Amino acid sequence: MSEMIKVAMPKGRIYKKASALFREAGIDIPDDVDETRKLVIPLPEIGMEFILAKPVDVPTYVEYGVADIGIVGKDVLLEEDRDVYELLDLGIARCRMSVIALPDWQPGIHQRVATKYPNVASRYFREQGQQVEVIKLNGSIELAPLIGLADRIVDMVETGQTLRENGLVETESLFEITSRLVANRVSYRMKNAEIQALCDTLASVIGKE
Repeated sequence: MSEMIKVAMPKGRIYKKASALFREAGIDIPDDVDETRKLVIPLPEIGMEFILAKPVDVPTYVEYGVADIGIVGKDVLLEEDRDVYELLDLGIARCRMSVIALPDWQPGIHQRVATKYPNVASRYFREQGQQVEVIKLNGSIELAPLIGLADRIVDMVETGQTLRENGLVETESLFEITSRLVANRVSYRMKNAEIQALCDTLASVIGKE
């Protein structure tokens, strides 16, 4: 009998898209799992156990081996820089990381940038040869330029609706973001057949709309 695969799944938007992809691949995942208060959900009928986590924590669970695999956005992977094996671009939850400002923004001597992604932002501006002070915020990043906390922000953009409603514009695009399937390096060796089979099954339906 094959071993149960422990899967760290992000709650919310990515879960909905990931579960739809799994079902399209013939893996019968309940759609409402992320609405339960349970955090660990065994699904023996498909040989998996789900660990429901905040998206930012998924790569940590995978790196430390409490989850064999996980689904996580490329933004979180780049920010957290965890030692995990990236197996597959799932092509879901597509958006981009951008630099955003008010339309009349001008470069100045002492620039402040607010973001949920301080490592990503610091690395980007360093590579651009720009000296900025990076301020970490956890919510409503768009507020920072409106109230004078920061000159610019670095954040994810999906449709741009929130930016438009707050009079902000994208000035630079850093990279495209999609969700990825990642694995713990030891688990990938020990449960290779099961993990690779899942990978191949998902890969067969990616991009088919």
